[in-house]
Amino acid sequence: MSVPVVVGVDGSASSLDAVDLAAREARLRGCGLRVVHAFVWPTMHALPGPSRLGPPGGGLRDMVGRMVAEAVERARSAEPEVAVSNTVVTGEPLTVLEAQSRKAAMVVVGSRGRGGFMGLLLGSTAVHLASHGHCPILVVRQQPRPARPVVLGVDGSQAGEAAVEFAFAEAALRGAPLTALHTWTLWNASLPALQDETMPYTDPPGELRDAEERLVAEALAGHGERYPGVRVEHRVVRGSARETLIEASRDAGLLVVGARGRGGFTGLLLGSVSQALLHHAHCPVAVVKGPDAQR
Repeated sequence: MSVPVVVGVDGSASSLDAVDLAAREARLRGCGLRVVHAFVWPTMHALPGPSRLGPPGGGLRDMVGRMVAEAVERARSAEPEVAVSNTVVTGEPLTVLEAQSRKAAMVVVGSRGRGGFMGLLLGSTAVHLASHGHCPILVVRQQPRPARPVVLGVDGSQAGEAAVEFAFAEAALRGAPLTALHTWTLWNASLPALQDETMPYTDPPGELRDAEERLVAEALAGHGERYPGVRVEHRVVRGSARETLIEASRDAGLLVVGARGRGGFTGLLLGSVSQALLHHAHCPVAVVKGPDAQR
């Protein structure tokens, strides 16, 4: 039996948007969808059972049950053919989602939430989920645009190979084109491209750019044969990874990046670039780790 797509819900509008996208991803993959809510007692200021001052169904557990049922109904309405299950797990959201990611095709979350998922993508919690999850993490930034291309941040690192594979597979599932985007500067270009690493300006005009274009071609090699229906555009841009990726996300249906890399994407999820993408991208963002990092 195939592993499901997992979506974290907390009753917020953002998490319901995540349900829509997660249901679609499950349909594309031909797998089930699991709706998950993390139930955290210390942060709840409500009675666990029915309130003496309210209706019989007004307790905290009933409230959570109604919230999860709403998410399940939303998923079934969006994709009727997808088998939807649900679970409420007592624990901190990041711990719960990390555990769920061990047996998931991907984990989908909204960019903003409330209750158990409040602040999920603000600060260190985003880094934790992206760093310690065991499958791709898909963050719903804005309403998905299925007809738009998949944009892949390419850095040529071994760790980034999983992101390349995921992006090709996702483009094939969506029937969308793929834009492979690589950024570089004089200070993060691959050292083999330099005649003298202490004097980066000694290279003939265009040599560094040519080396970076070869890096992209090598990173994508073989994937075109495995996904012949995916139309691929290569883009090599001299400039900031942060600004370039955010701008590219304006016309994208999905932005795919690796969890760690080199060159223009060094430390992508360990500093300001990751925060910029998670807060300012104009489309959903998928963070994909290499197989060694997932173990």
